[in-house]
Amino acid sequence: MSGIMSWITGNNAQKRKAAPKDAIVALRAHLEMLQKRETHLQNQIDEQQAIAKKHISTNKNAAKAALTRKKQHEHSLNQTTAQIATLEQQIYSIEAANINQETLIAMRKAGKAMADIHGGLTIDKVDETMDQLKEQHALGEEIAAAITSAPIGETVDMEELEEEMQGMEQEALDEQMLKTGTVPVSDAVHRLPNAATDELKGKSAAREEEDEEAELAKLQAEMAMS
Repeated sequence: MSGIMSWITGNNAQKRKAAPKDAIVALRAHLEMLQKRETHLQNQIDEQQAIAKKHISTNKNAAKAALTRKKQHEHSLNQTTAQIATLEQQIYSIEAANINQETLIAMRKAGKAMADIHGGLTIDKVDETMDQLKEQHALGEEIAAAITSAPIGETVDMEELEEEMQGMEQEALDEQMLKTGTVPVSDAVHRLPNAATDELKGKSAAREEEDEEAELAKLQAEMAMS
């Protein structure tokens, strides 16, 4: 029974929906017929007007009859023009009403869809959700800060490390300068015992004397050649 009632209700809804369209189709068909009649009447009026002009001087009765028919056609034309205007207004009104109805139906559907979407939502639930998101975000920031800031293993004293590196660099430099003998190394000499210092000074003096003698011999040779 419920199925039959649904079928009947559905058919009624379809009929109601099709009613404006059917009415517009019927009105447009009748309007087209009236417009053809309007054109025909206008042709008849022009024809009777031409006949009256033709017989106005030679046949008064024929001219009068033509003018009488012309008046009748003009009366029918005025009625037809009024009917056309009425039908056009009716078509416009039905179309506007149908558009309003379809717009209202669409708005109702949209309202129902929004109600379904917001059915389980309230301002309190939204605020609660936003607070939870903020808390989780803050927790994530704290966790990230803790992970990146906490040192893993024993903490290294950077100042002590810098001092040790400077000491190693100085030792390496002193050792290199002692091997080459090109530049006196004051720090390394001060750290040596006195005997070693005196021996180093003696070697340096002997080397300077040898250099001077070699330079003097070179200068004498150059003078002899000149």
